[in-house]
Amino acid sequence: MNSSLYDCVVMHHRLVPLKHRFVYKVFMFYLDVDELDELGRRSWLFSRNRFNLFSFRDRDHLWLDRPTVRENVVAYLKTKGVDVGNGRIMLLTNVRTLGYVFNPVSFYFCFDEAGEPVCAVPEVGNTFRELKPYLLGRDALKDGTFRERQTKHFYVSPFFDLDTVFEFQLGIPGERLQVKIDDYQREKKAFVSALTGTRRKFTDGMLAWSFLRIPLVTLKVIFLIHWHAMLLYLKKLPFHRKHEHPELQQEVYVWNK
Repeated sequence: MNSSLYDCVVMHHRLVPLKHRFVYKVFMFYLDVDELDELGRRSWLFSRNRFNLFSFRDRDHLWLDRPTVRENVVAYLKTKGVDVGNGRIMLLTNVRTLGYVFNPVSFYFCFDEAGEPVCAVPEVGNTFRELKPYLLGRDALKDGTFRERQTKHFYVSPFFDLDTVFEFQLGIPGERLQVKIDDYQREKKAFVSALTGTRRKFTDGMLAWSFLRIPLVTLKVIFLIHWHAMLLYLKKLPFHRKHEHPELQQEVYVWNK
């Protein structure tokens, strides 16, 4: 089986116009999307498209009216001129914990039939039940890391302009996980984020241990998003409203219909 877990540390550090930094621990799932049904059959604690302690729901991700996450990702890649054939697609993500999920960002790592990396797709989500994929192709890959800058064109945080530039640095997951996404405003670095982790086996024992250490991990994620947004608001940081600049919100999908 290719699927696993990662014990992770998340770091966010805002640099301008004021400094604000926090670090917290989570765990995430690294799933071979072709193994989801088999994982559900093998595990007492994990299911696909039905309630469990941990459950993966296809419609929590990029949805182009195909029945499975693989088919939707393949359809999206074809609109970008990328064909992975029957190659492996790995997804780094949160899954539903006791029925609830929120993913600030998930990551698809796609490989061709020979096992060579083809592309990475960060799937960024916001609290308005919207998500946006960003394609990093083979030309962005160097030394096992996909590196590329792309304009955000998405309403993620109310405290950042919609034309902020993301700088993605996505290491292909192995025994260690190394992911960075920095924000640039007018060529000046404004925000630094990092996701680092250590790989763990996908077993019921590890699932149970992960839940006992961080019982409601997805609720923790959404709570911290709102908690730190409140702190920034109390610090009088200027913010943008969702209805402003709709022309800068491009290629946005609705999730969890």
